[in-house]
Amino acid sequence: MRSDLDHLPASKQRELERVVQIVFEEFEDALALASHEWKKKGRILKVILYGSYARGGWVDEPHTAKGYQSDYDLLIIVNDKRLTDRVKYWAKVDDRLMREYGIAGTIKTPVNFIVHTLQEVNDGLAHGRYFFMDVARDGIALYQSDDTELHQPKPKTPHAALAMAKEYFEEWMPTAVGFKRNAGYAVKDGDNKLAAFLFHQTAERLYHCVLLVVTFYTPHVHNLAFLRTQAERLDVRLVHVWPSDNRKQRAMFEKLKEAYVKARYSKHYHITEEELAWLGEQVEELGRVVHAICSERINQLEATARQAG
Repeated sequence: MRSDLDHLPASKQRELERVVQIVFEEFEDALALASHEWKKKGRILKVILYGSYARGGWVDEPHTAKGYQSDYDLLIIVNDKRLTDRVKYWAKVDDRLMREYGIAGTIKTPVNFIVHTLQEVNDGLAHGRYFFMDVARDGIALYQSDDTELHQPKPKTPHAALAMAKEYFEEWMPTAVGFKRNAGYAVKDGDNKLAAFLFHQTAERLYHCVLLVVTFYTPHVHNLAFLRTQAERLDVRLVHVWPSDNRKQRAMFEKLKEAYVKARYSKHYHITEEELAWLGEQVEELGRVVHAICSERINQLEATARQAG
């Protein structure tokens, strides 16, 4: 795996060094008071940059009319499955990176990261999951505790790829439709908080659906903003689902994102019928776009399988 960042500007290289430093500082803090032996032995084995900054196709235009900016995408590989628990061991990393980007301004680029064990990554390669294959092909090691290489990918046969894509689509799309239907009932009943939560669940399942059908991988998180970022890089049509022309529209998506927890547990969470109507329309549009992308992907895989005989 490559380890050079020569294709990136010096400012980006320094920024990535800072990001890796923060990851290690907060991870080590999370384990500092560990009493269990396995925690004391907890280690980060690799930090891998993947996505547009690894491939070279990033966009960094936050001050233009469209205001689009690519994120740094990191795969963090740890030595124990228990250390992949995002809430227990990585929440402070998340918070720190968001603070340094959004408040302190010491980092100028948003950061997304996922955490897996080496076995999980190698299993993904062994099963031909496109996501892990892309990481293995394009990834750049920002840190390695040793020179252990990832396993060689074993691409799926065309027929196996088609079968898996169909299976994911048939599993996830109907559940998204079901949650949206139930959200409609909640709106009619005047239960706005329940409706907001159900719209969140609809959107979450739609993002999982498109990620699984297209890449055979989705991160096991409920963070809608993170899922949205992962999905939007698959197809530009997903970017246009959520208008962000003004603060109100951006705030509306935040309200949807927060609904997973706050709509259920916070007495301070409030959402109006007008806001729910707008969110309902956008979730409907998200479903339409996801359905189109997944259908196109399955059609491509069917054509490839026919050619393979």
